Amino acid sequence: MKEWQKETVYQIYPRSFQDSNGDGVGDINGIISRLDYLQELGIGLIWLTPMYRSPGNDNGYDIADYYQIDPIFGTMDDFEKLLSEAHKRGIKIIMDMVLNHTSNENKWFQEALKSKDNPYHDYYIWRDPVDGHEPNNWVSKFSGSAWKYVPELNQYYLHLYDVTMPDLNWRNEKLRAEIFKMLTYWAKKGIDGFRLDVINNISKDKNLPNDSFDTPLDDGRNFYTNGPHVHEYIHEMYEKVFGPNKFITVGELSSTPISEAVKYTNPKRQELSMAFTFHHVKVDYTGGNKWTLGHYKLTDLTKILSDWQIKMNHQGGWNALFWNNHDQPRAISRFTDDDKYRDQSAKLLAMVEFGLQGTPYIYQGDEIAMKNAYFTDISQYKDHESINAYNDLIKNGVDKKLAIKILQQKSRENSRLPMQWDSSKYYGFTTGKPWLEPLYHDDYSVEKVLKMKNNVFNFYRALIFLRKNKVLLADGEYKLLNAQDNSVYSYERYDDKGKILVMANFTDKTQKREISDGFDLLLGNYEGIEMSNGTVTLRPYESVMLENKKRL
Repeated sequence: MKEWQKETVYQIYPRSFQDSNGDGVGDINGIISRLDYLQELGIGLIWLTPMYRSPGNDNGYDIADYYQIDPIFGTMDDFEKLLSEAHKRGIKIIMDMVLNHTSNENKWFQEALKSKDNPYHDYYIWRDPVDGHEPNNWVSKFSGSAWKYVPELNQYYLHLYDVTMPDLNWRNEKLRAEIFKMLTYWAKKGIDGFRLDVINNISKDKNLPNDSFDTPLDDGRNFYTNGPHVHEYIHEMYEKVFGPNKFITVGELSSTPISEAVKYTNPKRQELSMAFTFHHVKVDYTGGNKWTLGHYKLTDLTKILSDWQIKMNHQGGWNALFWNNHDQPRAISRFTDDDKYRDQSAKLLAMVEFGLQGTPYIYQGDEIAMKNAYFTDISQYKDHESINAYNDLIKNGVDKKLAIKILQQKSRENSRLPMQWDSSKYYGFTTGKPWLEPLYHDDYSVEKVLKMKNNVFNFYRALIFLRKNKVLLADGEYKLLNAQDNSVYSYERYDDKGKILVMANFTDKTQKREISDGFDLLLGNYEGIEMSNGTVTLRPYESVMLENKKRL
C-alpha cells in the first residue's frame, strides 16, 4: 500500500482561502500564512485549484498561459516559496491541470484563429458548417450549443464548456508533445502531482455524431466521455511525466461507470492514482436533471457508495472520497441539517467518508462546518454556469422564486464563499472587499470553532489519525448492512484481524438498531454512546465508529 492511500488531501480554492494584500481575492501568500493551521489539522497533501494566468471566465479553469502564475494570486517566487514551506511541514502539493481546453486568450488559440493553415489551427477541434448550421447538436456544459462560429474562417470550434474555452484536439501529436513538455516544466518545479480536470473528455469520437436527447444525459456526452483513445493518451502522460516523477494523480471523471474508473486507476495499467466520480452527488438530480429542486433517498445514496466501494476494490481501482469541492454545494446543507444539528451533521458526513475505502478529501471549510451561501437574488452570483442555468430556467417558464431556490440547492457558488477565519467583518479572509460577498452573518469561524468543546476541527483530526494508523480503514473489505434502511447508513470494514462498524443516522429522529457483541466505541459525534442488550440508540444525526478486534 502506498503512503498516499492512507493520507488525507485538503482542497484549497485559492480565490476564497486567504487574501494577504487586501484586494479581496485569496492568494499564494495567504495560503503560506495558513500552512501551520493545515499541519495542525494533520493533512498530508494539498490540492490547489488553478492559479495559472487566466482571464477568469471560469475562475482559472480557462488557462491563458500554462507557464505563468496569474498575478492576482502572486508570483512564481511566491509559488516556489509555497512549495518549499509546504514540504518543510511534510505536506505535498498537487496542482490542478486543465488539458481538455484552454482559454480563447491562450496564444495557441490566438494563432489558430489566424488561418486554417496556421500550425496551431489543428490544436483545436474545428468543423465546417453543415447546411449552414452547427456541425452537430451537442450541448455545452454551460448551456446552449457546444459550437461557436468564426465568420473569418467560416468554421465552428468546439467548446464543451464556456464559449471562451475551446476544446483541444488531442489527436494532434504536436499538441500532445507541447502538453508533455509543459507538465515536465511543473514537475521540475518540485510539485508532487496533478489533479486533472475533466480528463475523461479529451478524446472525442472523430465523426462527432448527433446525440439522441432521449434523456438529459444524451446531450453529446456519449461521444466524448471516456472516448476511444483516452486511456492511450493518459498512459502516454504516465510514461512521460507521471511515472518518472512518482506523481500522485487524480482524474475528474464525471459520467464514468465503474468499469472505466477501474481502467483509469488500476496500477497495472499505469494511468492515474485515483478517481473522482460523481454519481453519489447526483443522487438528488430529478430524472438526471441537475437544475431541479431535488430530494434524495438514503437507500439510493448508500447503494451508489456501496457499488463503488465493492467493485473498485475487487477490480484493483482506487476511489477519491469526497462530499464537497468547488463545483458542489455544501453537503451539510444538501444531505443533512446545517442548522439545529450543524455540528453533528458535519461530523457524521466526515465519519461516513473517512470510514470508506479510498483517499479522503476535505474541501476548505468542511472542518468548521461551513454551509451553503443561500443567496436570494441572481445579482449575487458570479458563476457563469449558475447564471446561465438561471436564465435557462426563466426562459423555460420557471418563476424567479423557484429558480433561486434551485440555485440555493444546486449552485456550485454555495461552496465558494470565502473561508471564515474569525469573527471580523469579512471573517479575517480579507481587509478589503471580498470578491464574493456573504449575504448572511455566520457564527461559525475557525476562531470560534476551535474554542468549542468537542469541535468539528478536532473530530477531523481524530479521523485523519485513524486513517493513518488503522490499516483496516485503508485496505479492509466493505459490506453494506441493511440495504433497505432509509434512515441509518450502516457498513462494516473487515479483514482477518477484526472489524470496524460505522453507523450514521441521517434523520432528526432517534433510531434504534441491533448490534452484535464485542464492539467498542472508537469515535462518535455525541458524548458517549447509548448501547445495551444488543441495541444501539442513535440520537438525531448521530454517527458512531465501533471496533471489534475479535479475529474473524
